[in-house]
Parts: sequence; C-alpha cells; structure tokens
Amino acid sequence: MSRHEGRAEQSGAGQPPPSTPALVTGATSGLGRSLARALADRGWTVLVHGRDEGRCAEVVGELRAAGGTAYPYLADLSSLKEAAELGRRVAAEHPSLGLLVNNAGVGAGRDSRRREVSRDGYELRLAVNYLAPVVLTHTLRSPLRAAGSAQVLNIGSIGQSPVDPDDVQFTRRYDGMEAYTRSKFALAAFTFTIAEEYAAEGIRVNCVHPANYMDTTMVTEAGVRPWSSVAEGTAAVLHAIDDGARGASGQYYNESRRAKAHRLAYSADTQRRLASLTDQLIAPAEGASGTGW
Repeated sequence: MSRHEGRAEQSGAGQPPPSTPALVTGATSGLGRSLARALADRGWTVLVHGRDEGRCAEVVGELRAAGGTAYPYLADLSSLKEAAELGRRVAAEHPSLGLLVNNAGVGAGRDSRRREVSRDGYELRLAVNYLAPVVLTHTLRSPLRAAGSAQVLNIGSIGQSPVDPDDVQFTRRYDGMEAYTRSKFALAAFTFTIAEEYAAEGIRVNCVHPANYMDTTMVTEAGVRPWSSVAEGTAAVLHAIDDGARGASGQYYNESRRAKAHRLAYSADTQRRLASLTDQLIAPAEGASGTGW
C-alpha cells in the first residue's frame, strides 16, 4: 500500500450508501455517458453535467427510466467562471458529495495546427482538460470532505508531455495533440500534488487512463481509427473507483493496472511551478482564487 492509502469507510468496493451523489462531467456522450449509466446501476445519485440542455435531459431521462436517480447540471467548462458556478451550485444542492469524476475534455481537434482558445482566452485544451477540473475540485472540496469517504477521479491519458513554464499557453509552434498531452500531464501532476492533503480529509484522489483510442467523438474527430471500446474504458474507470473505495489515493492507472505517470509529474519542483502558474490563471474566475491546493 502507498503512504496515501488508508482503510476505506465504505462497506463495499464502489458501492455507495443509498442516494450518494456523484458528479460526472461530460456525461452526455462517450465515456461519461457510459459511466453515468454504470454508476446509476450501482446505486449512485448521478449528477449529469453537460453543455447542452437537451442532451442532459436525455441522459437524465434514460437513467430515471432504468430506475436510477439523476439530475442535470449545465455548464460550459471552457469558462472558468461557469466551472466555479457549477461547483457552487452542486455544493449548495448536495452538501455531501461522494464522487467527482473530472471527465469532460477536448481532444486534438480536427486540425491539430489550429490553436483554439477558451471563452476566457486561454488555450482551449489547457482550459477544459486541466484548469476547469482544478477549479471544480477546489470549489467542491467542502462537500467532498463532508461525505467522510469521498473520491476525486481525474480522467487522464497515457499521452503526457510536460507543460512549458515559459509558454504555458502554447503560443509558439502549436500542435493540437501536444496541447492535449500537456493538459493531461498537468492533470496527473495536480492529482499527485493534492492527494496527500485531501486524503487527510477523507478524500481520495486518483487519475486513470481508461483505454487507448476509444470509440468516441474525440477520437474519430482527430481522424484516428478506434482501438478499444467505451465499455472497456468504463470498466477501467470503475476499477479505479473500486480501488479508491478500498483506500487507494495518489495513484495513476493505465486502464485497470496501477502504473506510473510521466516521471516529472511526481517532481516537487514541477508541482510547485505548475501550482503557481495555475493559481495565476484561475485567479480571475469568481470564487476560484484563494482556494489553495
């Protein structure tokens, strides 16, 4: 067992007490939608996040029709203000939150040479894949702590490239795939940065690469032939949740196996520099400043 691990307080791996809320971002398609179904089947109250009201309503309707409990939550995570507002709304309506899955993400895009920006003017992949999860996790820290035995699971990638501290916005020699892998490196480093502190509050934090090139819109949009299925990715995510319920924290999973992320993601110096840069970027978001790591 790692130094972050402790005895799980839940009675069964991945099985929550009745009606425990779980927020899944990007839950209206692909892996997020599949995971929402799986969590509802396990008895979680699923908070379905999406950008489109109709698609959110459709997923919520599916889960309720199958006997589950679900509620829609709309937010555009390319806006850090909306990410913070989402967190505050969830915290107000669910003061005890058992699970946060930071799943919403943006891939390399149709044209990897075209640099896109978020609503805040940040490089899009950095904003959605990394900064929004940081803001959301910070904003939801109180309800996660209140649950007594909660988890944050960051959906990462085996593709990880260190962030350039001198060009965090990737303004030079831009490449969409590298922008994606930089954002996933940052997400892994964030996982390891907060894991010990959060574990002391009963919140276990892990990161998982679900599967290689799943059959999702993100993959097909990039012109890649899928290698694996969303069902395989869902199984890997559920395995990570089960391991977290047994006490695992500060872990990186390659599919259903504990593995090692990029070596620099564990570097204390890298983590400090990234935390400082991140604090500067998220400070303008209402409610995002002063939260601490």
